[in-house]
Amino acid sequence: MLAVAVVAAIALRVALGHYDWRDVVVAAGVIALTPIAEWIIHVYLLHAKPLGVRGRRYELIAAREHRAHHIAPGELDGVLIPTYALLIFLPQIALTVWLASFPVHLVLGGDRLAHAATGLVTSYLVLATYEWCHFLIHTPYRPRGRYYRSIWRGHRLHHYKNEHYWFGVTSTVGDELLRTAPDQAEVPKSRTARTLGVEVS
Repeated sequence: MLAVAVVAAIALRVALGHYDWRDVVVAAGVIALTPIAEWIIHVYLLHAKPLGVRGRRYELIAAREHRAHHIAPGELDGVLIPTYALLIFLPQIALTVWLASFPVHLVLGGDRLAHAATGLVTSYLVLATYEWCHFLIHTPYRPRGRYYRSIWRGHRLHHYKNEHYWFGVTSTVGDELLRTAPDQAEVPKSRTARTLGVEVS
């Protein structure tokens, strides 16, 4: 599904034409914002606690499924974004890019539709990169390069040492900026890294 979305976005961008320096600015902007967006989604959506209302517990599906992923991080079936979530995320990303294209156009000018398509291609490629990195981190594959070794180490510390740190998957930039990448020797091992502090009912 992601491959189809990426190819469709590329086809749209090619069809619109009007390439210029603004495409580079838009793509760089999306990539620069990705670590912060990834951190916010991980912390506030995927690690959201259930809400208690009149004695009943309500929980976001994404948070419940992410907790299941923490309970069994070695289960590869729980690593990738579910199909239903992709059916929500892909149009949601397209809508977000479309809405962001209006203020970006006021600043940069140029062909708004063409540059929005560049933003869409970049956003879908970022999501595909996230999926690939997350999947690879949870396989037995061991990192060789410095970049991959840093995200592999951080994500595994998040799962196996302390769920309150190391939220990045495709980069460590969000954790560095938001101070959730301490020296692992100074962080105590959490007893709730698997359950995220939520009692399973």
